[in-house]
Amino acid sequence: AAMKQTKGLEGDKKSIVKFEFNPKDGIDNPALSLTEDTDGEGVGEPRFYLLSKGNTETFGFCLHEELGCQGHVIRQVELGGLAQRRGLQDGDRLLQVNGHFVDHMDHRRVVQKIKASGNQVLLAVLDGDSYEAAKALGRDLSQMLPADIRPRLCHIMRDKSGFGFGVSGPEGTKGTFQLSVQQDGPAERAGVPPGSWLLELNGASVRSYSHAQLARKLKQSGSKVTLLVATSAVEEFYRLRGLRVMAALADTSWLPFKVRELHMVKGPAGYGFLLKEDDCSSGATGQFLWDVDAGLPAEQAGMKEGDRLLAVNGESIEGLDHQQTVLRIRAHDDQVTLLVIDPAGDEFYQSVGFGDLVW
Repeated sequence: AAMKQTKGLEGDKKSIVKFEFNPKDGIDNPALSLTEDTDGEGVGEPRFYLLSKGNTETFGFCLHEELGCQGHVIRQVELGGLAQRRGLQDGDRLLQVNGHFVDHMDHRRVVQKIKASGNQVLLAVLDGDSYEAAKALGRDLSQMLPADIRPRLCHIMRDKSGFGFGVSGPEGTKGTFQLSVQQDGPAERAGVPPGSWLLELNGASVRSYSHAQLARKLKQSGSKVTLLVATSAVEEFYRLRGLRVMAALADTSWLPFKVRELHMVKGPAGYGFLLKEDDCSSGATGQFLWDVDAGLPAEQAGMKEGDRLLAVNGESIEGLDHQQTVLRIRAHDDQVTLLVIDPAGDEFYQSVGFGDLVW
């Protein structure tokens, strides 16, 4: 697994999860350009790192919660590991995960956000001295970060007037497409910002497309299309750092498909559902919920036949087999909280490259 849980929150609240370095790591993305300028008050600037690894590789650091030390602390940065090569340092405080501000979040939740990100994660950190100085000055750390550095995934349903957007770009140049958006049309309702740049169409990069190829792909999409788009500000943020904007970092809040959290208290007849292991649309194995009994806690909580299970009590089940998942559900005798998604949503996320849902 990419990450191993090492200790719980007991005692001195040491390492919750270890991101171990694997010497096979051969990925060498460019490090982000960094700024360490101070503003005269001893507070430096946040630094951004995109960490990318293979399926069998790990990130090469620990994330700690420590008594007497505020924040989520970067520790045990592996010598020669991915994190060290990018520039993460012992004592750095983690502020952001994939554009989400996390300094105020429960430590376990932050760990799960990194786990859910899969093989690529964008981190924003602040060195320890600057973090302590900012806290002492009463700074709002979220205000030190860009307002929005995430691209956006938008799912557009065609109406009688079309998709509601136009495409323009430099003549003879491939892969550069800017979108104009019809007011109150399907694209605007789906969340496409006017003047944004098109990066992916139905999960495929448009970098190699000519205008004619893009028009043909749009026509082949039928009545619905999914776009990954970025505003000029977001595109510039990544471009200045030599990075490619990816769907894995996207804001998915505009999509029609949502994960659901089901909290259940066991009744005399149990929870009232059956957990089955089966293949996902992507070919991977997943855990699915079936035989939902009418009137029992599962149905009352909103469980539907065929829902796919993503997490149990806030912990992702990624990497667990069927028996391990069952034991996780049974860990608390009388109640459980499940995170699920319906079949249509699951198939959609798989189709646009979200094999592991970010939640």
